[in-house]
Amino acid sequence: MTVELGAFALVLALILSIAQVGFGFAGARRPMLAGAGEGASIGAFVAIAAAFAALVAAFVGSDFSVANVTANSHTAKPLLYKIAGAWGSHEGSMLLWCLILTGFGAAVAVWGRGLPASLKSRVLGVQGLLGILFLSYTVFASNPLARLASAPIEGRSLNPLLQDPALAFHPPFLYLGYVGFSVVFSFAAAALIEGRVDAAWARWVRPWTLAAWSFLTVGIALGSYWAYYELGWGGWWFWDPVENASFMPWLIGAALLHSAIVTEKRGALSGWTVFLALSAFTFSMLGAFLVRSGVLTSVHAFAVDPTRGVLLLAILGVSSGAAFALFAWRAPALAPGGVFAPASRESLIVLNNILLTAATATVLLGTLFPLIREAIGGETVSVGPPYFNLTFAPLMALAMLALPFGPLTAWKRGDLVASADRLKLAAAIAVLAGAIVFGVMSPRKALASAGVALGVWLIVGVAAEVAERTRAFRAPWPEVRRRLTGLPRGAWGMTLAHAGLGVFILGACFETAWKVESAQALSPGGQLRLGAFELTLNSVGTFDGPNYLAERGQITVTRDGKTVCTPQPERRFFPVGQKSTSEVALCNLGFSQIYVVLGERRATARGQPAWLVRSYFNPWVQLIYLGPLLMALGGLLSLSDRRLRFAVGQKA
Repeated sequence: MTVELGAFALVLALILSIAQVGFGFAGARRPMLAGAGEGASIGAFVAIAAAFAALVAAFVGSDFSVANVTANSHTAKPLLYKIAGAWGSHEGSMLLWCLILTGFGAAVAVWGRGLPASLKSRVLGVQGLLGILFLSYTVFASNPLARLASAPIEGRSLNPLLQDPALAFHPPFLYLGYVGFSVVFSFAAAALIEGRVDAAWARWVRPWTLAAWSFLTVGIALGSYWAYYELGWGGWWFWDPVENASFMPWLIGAALLHSAIVTEKRGALSGWTVFLALSAFTFSMLGAFLVRSGVLTSVHAFAVDPTRGVLLLAILGVSSGAAFALFAWRAPALAPGGVFAPASRESLIVLNNILLTAATATVLLGTLFPLIREAIGGETVSVGPPYFNLTFAPLMALAMLALPFGPLTAWKRGDLVASADRLKLAAAIAVLAGAIVFGVMSPRKALASAGVALGVWLIVGVAAEVAERTRAFRAPWPEVRRRLTGLPRGAWGMTLAHAGLGVFILGACFETAWKVESAQALSPGGQLRLGAFELTLNSVGTFDGPNYLAERGQITVTRDGKTVCTPQPERRFFPVGQKSTSEVALCNLGFSQIYVVLGERRATARGQPAWLVRSYFNPWVQLIYLGPLLMALGGLLSLSDRRLRFAVGQKA
């Protein structure tokens, strides 16, 4: 009965979204109807929440009369993964998408009370249109609550690779980012309909952009960490097309955050800001298509159903096509905004935007080129790290070089020479750090050392900006402390986000350039050399897990005869599905890690059992994940700023 109620709630949400569109656009002209549109948006969210709760209950209760539960669950599966199974499939993930989409619409209805009535109604109307598209797809083509005519005794379980805590939380955060950009899309479309894009509009858009970008940062970091320790490949980013699909809206979202500041502060770049607002969610929908259409082969992909892929492509074409057609029609009439000199903060943000969008274009080309080539000539090609290292990395390096200049340069007409003078100590420290790394680390790698210098440049440049704001080393300590404590949260958030980017670059450069790896088939008592470390396989035992059988290795890692750690890597076999996975063991050594994988059993020449042991020493790898955490915290700290938070519903 619960499943039937959930299915009814899903259809009800579609009906309420239709009402939201009608009352939303009508309320823009007749304010008496605006409240009905707000009520419909809240009702749609409540209905979807009920449908989602019914799906979770079906998974927790192992109701195998539901096709989705049969395909993605099993009675022996741990509770966490039963719950995560609700969004671990194509159908369930689309329901989660709709839940977040309607949730953001309800958030605008509840927290947007101070918005101009006509703009708010149109935002809800556009958000309702998006809801109709995705809910129709879910109800008619991808219903997660569809029943089976004959229920099996057991289900087929979830892909073992997805049975992991990081991946259980990765999709919700990722979708909060992906779908969070839908509100920004709706604000942009509503503003184009009204013909009004000004500083007040940018002030309303920024909090929603900041929230979506922060959630997306966490989601990407969780996905990267899952790939790092679950797949057993020893890497943290592979330029997989599905990884790229989440990275592109992140890059566009970062450009939008900076562009919106110019529109808010100076009234300039209004058309460009609207274009980025439409593009951010367009790239999110492109990611949904790539992951679910079957056009890509990836461990991240949800489906191999071309029919449903065509429907998603149609949704992308209809929504984005209509929005950009509206942009082409109304953008020429938008006010041009304030003028600014080539040497100004506005110009530096424009440069930032050009580089970020160019970097996004290189990622898009590298992701889609194999598909285009195969469609045209039938030839299968792959685009890997060499392409992205050659095209993407230089563009981002230029953006990082320019970044510290922005906060130190005045609006409208600045002095880049004066900004450079304030940053000369940061530049000296960065160059010194790069030179020391080049001289000390072995093997010597010039590009990696330059990358370290770039990371230090960002971190020390941020410190220089804070010192300039507080007059550190120039004013008495009481004055510096007063200025320090008086800095708004938004300023601290920007500082933390920029510093987090520097921390990430340090980790990425060290891990990529100075990783040490080694592999060898070991019998119990065998030893493996890993740089300065020695690994000894003491024994391999078997045990039964909740829904798997496992071999667990007992390994001792020593350095100069002293025990460093005792990792216990596992190799698991899941009887349901007949799949095997490797469970990586990690030894934390400060910011660095020793990464150990237990491979398949094999026999030596003497007939003794042996296991392939692969190990990596990943220097400073944890900075790769600390950096995005700092960036996300910076975004959320900025969002907590009273001025920015009130901008959600601030009247013009």
